Amino acid sequence: MKVTQMKTRMWYALIGLFTVLILSACGKKEEGIGRYGMLDESTPEYTTVMFLKSVYEDDNLDTAIRLSSEKLSRILTRYHTNSNVQRHLLNLKYDTVTITPQSAGRVGRNEFAEKSTITVFLSGTYNNDKIEDLRSLDLIKEGGEWKVNKIHPDAYL
Repeated sequence: MKVTQMKTRMWYALIGLFTVLILSACGKKEEGIGRYGMLDESTPEYTTVMFLKSVYEDDNLDTAIRLSSEKLSRILTRYHTNSNVQRHLLNLKYDTVTITPQSAGRVGRNEFAEKSTITVFLSGTYNNDKIEDLRSLDLIKEGGEWKVNKIHPDAYL
């Protein structure tokens, strides 16, 4: 009888372990950023993509303001809404957008740099029209973190 009870307990333990494994796999996986979803958080490219995602996908500008320099955060605060920033500051409106930083074959390390200019390719739709465009953003390092300092209009216009 003891052997049967022991087998039953092991069976329940195995079922419990299997259930925990299945349920833990059901969690929502966070989408990675950059090529292959492996862009490091300490890079200016990561800050650029997160800034633009905040402007185009979030309900408010809080993340974009947090990722901005003092100068740009004052400008963003004056525009009040994401739609106003898209229309006036970026001069690009999207319903859905994909943001891809352009590496341009850059060699070197950013950990010692104090400034960086990142060009991003924006592709998406607005009113069922496909829109593709480029924007360059200047970033500076403040307190060891990359902050967006300036947004340049499309250089190819």
